[in-house]
Amino acid sequence: MSIQAQPPYLRTLYIGAFIVLLSLGVRATFGLFMQPMGLEHGWGRDVFSLAFAIQNIVWGVGAIFMGMLADRYGAGRTIALGAVLYVLGMVGMRLSTDEMSLYLTAGVIVGLGQAGTTFPVILPVVARAVPPAYRSTAMGIASAGGSLGQFAVVPTGQLLISTMDWTGALWVLSIFVAAGLPLAAFLKGRPDAGVVTHSLGGAIRQALAHPSFHFLFWSYAVCGFHTAFITLHLPAYLADGGLTAAHGATAIALIGLFNVAGCIYAGKLGGRYSKKTLLAAVYFLRAFGIIFLLAVPLTPMVAYVFAAWMGLFWLGTVPLTQGLIGQIYGFRYAATLSGIAFLGHQVGSFIGVWMGGYVYQATGGYTMVWWTGIVLAVVAALLCLPIKEHTLTSPAAA
Repeated sequence: MSIQAQPPYLRTLYIGAFIVLLSLGVRATFGLFMQPMGLEHGWGRDVFSLAFAIQNIVWGVGAIFMGMLADRYGAGRTIALGAVLYVLGMVGMRLSTDEMSLYLTAGVIVGLGQAGTTFPVILPVVARAVPPAYRSTAMGIASAGGSLGQFAVVPTGQLLISTMDWTGALWVLSIFVAAGLPLAAFLKGRPDAGVVTHSLGGAIRQALAHPSFHFLFWSYAVCGFHTAFITLHLPAYLADGGLTAAHGATAIALIGLFNVAGCIYAGKLGGRYSKKTLLAAVYFLRAFGIIFLLAVPLTPMVAYVFAAWMGLFWLGTVPLTQGLIGQIYGFRYAATLSGIAFLGHQVGSFIGVWMGGYVYQATGGYTMVWWTGIVLAVVAALLCLPIKEHTLTSPAAA
């Protein structure tokens, strides 16, 4: 099929996926900077853990407001604002000389930038553009963009650090993020306000009064706990076990590579089967991966098998959770509601990265955090099962 003959929604899908690729690909490199920046500035892992915990919680809170901006003023403007903030935060991270400046730049400013360039803003745009029959698959493909970015950008980041030092690497990665700025023009437009009879406030009140939204919120928190802790601390955990920085970068990249398939198939299966059941299975199967890592002596192959297994279920939660939000509550205010649910993800992310640093400083290892992750995986699976998947009627207009 020629480019001209392709359906118009495919352009939205491809560009949305590429922006997510850039944003999450660069984010996945941050764990690689923990050791070189810490050595130069005398910062411990607890300092980095707090900085990226702040980043995650700001990302979550910011996603609500970025979702509101996208629902009211259009996704293009919101994505452009997010890209600008992301670049400013990366540059500020490079120039940070003390802990407070790191918390402000890598924490607050980068977190706001990620809020405008990732799933809560991008996936509702894709979902509205794609015909309903292909919607779940399309969200899986867009989510896979983040995983492909993790696979492509993390080894690039490690190479940049090795050849240009961490300072030069941050400059180049800032340019990667800036590439999303001109692409935002292709995702302009707002949801059609003429097809609904209820207000933004009414939609939020309806969701918050519905138990299923809370089940989604807290199960999403467990997803955030796993992904944030592993992204930031897995390279250091492997180094503590005698492996190299290259092994850590490869493991993070493998998570991204295998999750390309994981996201796409999660989306495809979500269009055919119960999304809540698939979501419960994803969380439950994560627990087996962590148990494997703890039970087997650590070698490069063990690290890679763990990464591949976790990659299959890494961001498969995203198209399923976002799909459930649209399916239950509708797509008119999907960006805002996705942002609220994503705050749950980021609460878990905050706890995961902070707890990783705190436990390491207190005990000299990460064992307690890994076991916490196993228990939470089972809890999240159980939270998904009571979700009611039927579409709600619109609340009365405000």
